Amino acid sequence: MPTTKQQGDAAEDLALAHLLARGLTLVARNYRTPGRGGGEVDLVLRDRDGTLVFVEVRERSARAFGGAAASVGWRKQRRIVFAARHYLMRFASPPPCRFDVISMEGGSIQWMRAAFDAG
Repeated sequence: MPTTKQQGDAAEDLALAHLLARGLTLVARNYRTPGRGGGEVDLVLRDRDGTLVFVEVRERSARAFGGAAASVGWRKQRRIVFAARHYLMRFASPPPCRFDVISMEGGSIQWMRAAFDAG
């Protein structure tokens, strides 16, 4: 039986393959802010138009409690935005960016572009 970490890594691998096949380019994986209590972004990619895409990957075996996409609540979004802002500090002039979610349930993959914003 795979561990939760192994299941998460496998889901990220599938999500990454899905996005690469659609023309995005990997920039970073599992970007974490330093210290405790920060945030993490599963995947950072660059879209064809230059947009930096911060991707949260969620997998659920069933749609209970709203399914995978619903598990990216406001607290999780806040931590992702925090990590993205930290990541963007490396740029003198940050590129356009967006926050996507890849949800997986029962073997299907759904890519939600601009699933939430930094507001």
